[in-house]
Amino acid sequence: MKKIVVLFFAAITLSLTGQYAVVESHKNNSDKNLRKETKSSAFKPGEWLKFRVHYGFLNASYATLHLKNDMVDSIPVYHVVGRGKTTGFASIFFKVDDTYESYFDKEDGKPYRFVRKLYEGGYTKDEEINFDHNKDVAVLNDKKNDKKLNFTLQDSVQDLISAFYYLRNNYEFEDLVLGEALELKVLYDDDGIYRFKLKYLGKEILKTKFGKVECLKFQPLVQSGRVFKEEESLALWVSNDMNKIPIRIKADLVVGAITADLDGFNGLKHQFKIIMD
Repeated sequence: MKKIVVLFFAAITLSLTGQYAVVESHKNNSDKNLRKETKSSAFKPGEWLKFRVHYGFLNASYATLHLKNDMVDSIPVYHVVGRGKTTGFASIFFKVDDTYESYFDKEDGKPYRFVRKLYEGGYTKDEEINFDHNKDVAVLNDKKNDKKLNFTLQDSVQDLISAFYYLRNNYEFEDLVLGEALELKVLYDDDGIYRFKLKYLGKEILKTKFGKVECLKFQPLVQSGRVFKEEESLALWVSNDMNKIPIRIKADLVVGAITADLDGFNGLKHQFKIIMD
């Protein structure tokens, strides 16, 4: 049960990050500059998403993402708060209460600060990463263990939460290549910068509590072994509309499976498209 909430937040990022790599590999700089001038943002302040996470037959937890305006060192930024908690019967056996926060630039999406506070069955973590893009360095402050680590920033490095919003604004549907494997870089823990591979699997229609939704399906390639059953055990479906929000996440684990479904939303910038029979 310890992995339920962190897998949810990781799955959102891993399943979207490759989309930016597609834009990079298929479009030149002039194309990207033109897009910045003409395209509409995929989100706006006030957006709120709620997901219901199942572990087997248990309604194991809920996770939310809330986007709002804020300031970091007098710089206007977006501030996202992600929270995840076990609920009901599951919380009796294993209590999870996790908070993720990200502060990122309104213009180019680069992260300035990432906060990660975890409580998972007695296991705790309290970390903050501050990104200095002028010096190309990120400083991770492990408050629980009273230590700091420095990381050299690389191109397009995002934190676990900022990547989700950054990528929603930096790909076009027509750039996705069926079956193509992609990579991305994310920094969110003291293990350093991660490189992930992702594969686009095409379009699929899902039945949801809101009705039928056309989605784009992605498959991150994860390391099989202690947590995941196979290398291709994680999948995410993203709405095929201008919002580009997660509709379903599924992970096949060594023991059991986790599924997260969109359960509620508010403040979307664009119309949420439902297929009418």
